[in-house]
Parts: sequence; C-alpha cells; structure tokens
Amino acid sequence: MFTSINPATGAPGESYPELTGDEIETKVARAEATFREWRLTDVATRAALLEKIAEQFDANAHRLAEIATREMGKTLASALSEVEKCAAAFRHYAQEGPAMLEPRAFPNATATWHPMGPVLAVMPWNFPYWQVVRFMAPTILAGNVGLLKHASNVQGCGAALEEMVIAAGGPAGLFQNLAIKSDKVAALIADDRIVAVTLTGSEGAGMKVAEAAGRALKKVVLELGGSDPFIVMPSADLDEAVKQAVTARVQNTGQSCICAKRMIVHADIYDTFLEKFSAGMQAVVAGDPLDADSTMGPLSSEEQRQTVLGQLKLFEQAGAKLLFGGEALPGKGAYMSAGILVDVPLDDAVAHEELFGPIAMLFKADDLDSAIALANAVPFGLGSSVWTNNADERARFERDIEAGMIAVNAMLASSPEAPFGGVKRSGHGRELGPYGLHEFMNLKTVIG
Repeated sequence: MFTSINPATGAPGESYPELTGDEIETKVARAEATFREWRLTDVATRAALLEKIAEQFDANAHRLAEIATREMGKTLASALSEVEKCAAAFRHYAQEGPAMLEPRAFPNATATWHPMGPVLAVMPWNFPYWQVVRFMAPTILAGNVGLLKHASNVQGCGAALEEMVIAAGGPAGLFQNLAIKSDKVAALIADDRIVAVTLTGSEGAGMKVAEAAGRALKKVVLELGGSDPFIVMPSADLDEAVKQAVTARVQNTGQSCICAKRMIVHADIYDTFLEKFSAGMQAVVAGDPLDADSTMGPLSSEEQRQTVLGQLKLFEQAGAKLLFGGEALPGKGAYMSAGILVDVPLDDAVAHEELFGPIAMLFKADDLDSAIALANAVPFGLGSSVWTNNADERARFERDIEAGMIAVNAMLASSPEAPFGGVKRSGHGRELGPYGLHEFMNLKTVIG
C-alpha cells in the first residue's frame, strides 16, 4: 500500500494499493495488445489525441496542481506552471511532431520511422507530471505505448496522468500507471514484451536500470543527477544574474536536476555578487505551498530533509563554511531555510555530490580558464548557465563546458522544442525535441 504524506503538514493523504503479480501481468498484456492496434493508427490520429490530452490538462489544471502540491510540496503556483507546460508539450508534438516522422530519401533508399512497442518509464517525484510527459507525449505520437513506474510518494499524480489519457478518448492500454515498488522493475525490463526503458532519477537507480537493460539488450535513456554550474563573469548584467541565481537555486525547493547548484563567480565581482546573492537567498520565504506569498514550499519529505541536513554536516566536516541557512525550520512539515556554502574543498568527495535542497555552493574563479575548470570538476554533466557579454568567453564556454545543455545569460530550463539530457554521470540519450521522439523508434531503411 502506498500512502502519500503531505510534506507541508506531515499528515497522511490518499492511499493506493500496490499491484499484485497478476495485476501487473494484466496491465503488461493490455499494453502489448493495445500496441498491436495503436501502431497501425495514422500519425494524424495520434496527433489529434495529443491535442485532446492537452485539453484535459487545461480543464483539470487546478486539480492536478493541488494533487502535486499535497503529495510532494511544491508551491501551487509552481505546480500550475508545470501542468501548463505539460499541455504545451502535448500540443507541440501534436503540431510539430508529424513532420519529424516524415521519411527521408537517400540515393536508392528511404529511411522511415516505426514504433517499437511498450516502453517502461521509471520516474521521480520532483516534477511528477513534467518528467513523465517528456516521455509520454512523444511515446504516444510515435505509435508506442507507455507503462509508468512512478515514485512511491506521487501515486496520485501517476493515476491522474492515466486518467487524462482515458478522458481524452485514448485506449485503456495506451498509457498505464503501475503502482509498484522498485524491486519489480528489473523483472519488467526482462519481460520480452517491454522493448525499452527510460529513467529519470539518481545515479544509483540509473545504474540498476542500465544493468538490467544491458542484460536484456534493450534500449535505455537515462537522465540522472546534476550539479550544474552557474558562471558569472565581469561583463555580465550582475543584478539580473543574481536574481536568476536565486530563482535557479530555490525553485522547487532546490529539488531539480537542472537547478544551478554551484555558483562560480569571477574574482573581480565575487564580493559584490556574494553580498547581493546573500540578500536574495535570505529573502526567500519558506512556507505553506498553497500560500501565494511563499517563495518555496517544504522539501518533498522528512526523509529528504534529513538527507540534505546530513550532507551539510559532511560539507562542514570537510572544511566548508555555511554562511547562513541550511536549518530545519520548527513546526510541522519538512521545511528548511535557504543557505550558502563557501570554502568547499574540491578534493573532497562531498564536493562531487548533488545537493537536492535550497543550498548553494559558491566558488571564486580567477579567470576564464579557472571558471571552466571549476565547472568541469564534478562527475556530472547535465546543464549549465553562463553569464557574459563577451563573445570570446561565450564561445569558450559553449565549446569547453562538459554538459548536455548550456544557457547563456539565462537560467537553464527545459522546453518541449529542445533536446534535453546530459553527459558523464548525468546519463545518456535525449528527451524532447525530435531526438526525444526518435529515441524509441526503429529507423528502418528501405532500399530500392
């Protein structure tokens, strides 16, 4: 049985029964049977369904947002924005996706795109709709079907996603939420009816899924952790950089793989940046996520809060200094104050961990080369944000930062149109854009 716990109050919420072995088998068999029919539908039919799913997200936006807020604590405004973004993704693939599936002609050959079958998605709690929709929308347009193993604490969100597809008129086996625990995932990956798997989550979870997929020789896409650099150079608009740095670090209470986590600031502006950034972080209001005045809500659970507090102890033991914040706030709920760490030792293993909470690490860079070296000094390579109005610096950052994504003079954010994913220990493969659509399709070459 899965029971959601409201992280803002600690009170239990809805309960969802865990699927039995027979129920899992029924859902997988239904997925396979649905795929045999869905693969034969034309692209226009699939696109029309995506439009209808988008309409369901619009019509149910407030209810969907409230479910996410109750289950994992994000502010209601943030949850509403997430729901709107999901609707936009369905519309993007409905309108632009068919052209991405057009055959491509070569001398004496044609390359054509074909669906592969049921795809298993193992998804996290931090963006309980958007993380799923990044795989869900292209999966449906491709002619595949989806099976979702969602995080235990957001089963209400998983059930609501399946509900949106059914309400839009989609067949029952097109997209199904599997209320199962992680120990059931390997057997599903090994099942011959599952053709591929995608995971967004931790390094540990990614390694387990990749190992199981490797044994079964199945395609896998992994979007794992990140410790994204946020680099600020002297030529940048400092006030705007500070404003976006605060937002980037505390959005979703710091629980985002592409949250900027390491602020790398040129020595010439370091002191000014620190003063302004400190003021911005100290002004963050942690409170009831349903209250419009709350800048951020609680962490997703008491367990997650204890994880971050434990990490901070390790940072301080390694010699880092917590300037302020990083404290468990009194009262009910998994609340925590925003804070800043300085003097983080690069040679300590703790500096290579992902901090999934509202704590920023601040580093001083002597020059451009130093900034790039600091940016690349972690095993992650998901995203990055650079702030400069110098064309030569921009070119160096674009060429030399080891990451799958880079935002210039902007906070990094995902969008339906652009490929999303990382390198190094941040995973491999891409979601979104045409590449996300093609990841789980067979590119068949027809000669003659």
